[in-house]
Amino acid sequence: MLIGEYKHIIDIKKRLAIPAKFRRVFSQGAVITRGIDNCLVLYSSKEWENMAKKLGQLPSSQVEARSFARVMLAGAMPVKFDRLGRILIPDYLKNYAFLKKNAVVIGLYTRLEIWSEEKWELYKKQAENEVGDLAAKLGELGL
Repeated sequence: MLIGEYKHIIDIKKRLAIPAKFRRVFSQGAVITRGIDNCLVLYSSKEWENMAKKLGQLPSSQVEARSFARVMLAGAMPVKFDRLGRILIPDYLKNYAFLKKNAVVIGLYTRLEIWSEEKWELYKKQAENEVGDLAAKLGELGL
């Protein structure tokens, strides 16, 4: 299970260290892609296969489905971990997520999100201020 929030630095070679406790989840490979809210998402190869299959089954006749599948699938790239547990983040994904030097890696059960520290702090503050409303809406969905 991937949970928690970890601050890391992107080095000059555009590499980001993934927290050691998460690395075993990605031992069979990983894929990074664009996420929602200008973050990046890191999936294990197995989880990515599941996600890609769902995206591939979206109806191509619907504009929103086509757009979402394009953003997610076209932005995806397999990544390899070096011996220090770092991944290389391509420029187009760094730009999409406004990543510079400081990044935050957050665990979301089956995937990791990678945020610029500034964007994450703004997002987190807003979400924390709205947590009561969010809980009420999720309650309507049975959570």
